[in-house]
Amino acid sequence: MEGEKLMIEDRGFLAAPLTFFVVVVFQLLSKWLEQLKKKGSKNTRESELRSEIKQLLREASALSQPATFAQAAKLRRSAATKEKELAQYLEQHNKVINLSYDLYGKVLLVSKVVIYLILVFWFWRTPIAIIAKQLVQPFGTLLSWGTGGHITGHVLVGIIPWLILSTRVSKYVCRFVEF
Repeated sequence: MEGEKLMIEDRGFLAAPLTFFVVVVFQLLSKWLEQLKKKGSKNTRESELRSEIKQLLREASALSQPATFAQAAKLRRSAATKEKELAQYLEQHNKVINLSYDLYGKVLLVSKVVIYLILVFWFWRTPIAIIAKQLVQPFGTLLSWGTGGHITGHVLVGIIPWLILSTRVSKYVCRFVEF
């Protein structure tokens, strides 16, 4: 029993909570990045063009007399060119923004994979936690996958099942977090 206790203490008794914390941080970062991508960014150029278009259309609608028809048509045409300019600007801006968010998403995914692999290699064949067998009766052998040992009356939780469980729980928790 003494040797079995040392096995857990060698890597630290805070391995399970710290691993869970790392998984939650990655989930929160990915959710935050996703929400930033959905919201987009408001910039002054876009709002400036929109206000110019509204102003031109207001002026054109005010000139509804037959004598001012040519001036109103000219204002409508300039508003149409401003709308085309806005559409081009938005297309280019959205392309740049999406590329940057995609890059951040890929960096986040690669770092997540690297951290998970480091955790798996570090805690392979080492239990992350010890749980009483009665608490996880039907799933004990599944949770102890990759630990390489057992203690009577207890289940040794392996790193891979812990990462899977932590990911599921953190996704559930992140649904209730608002940024």
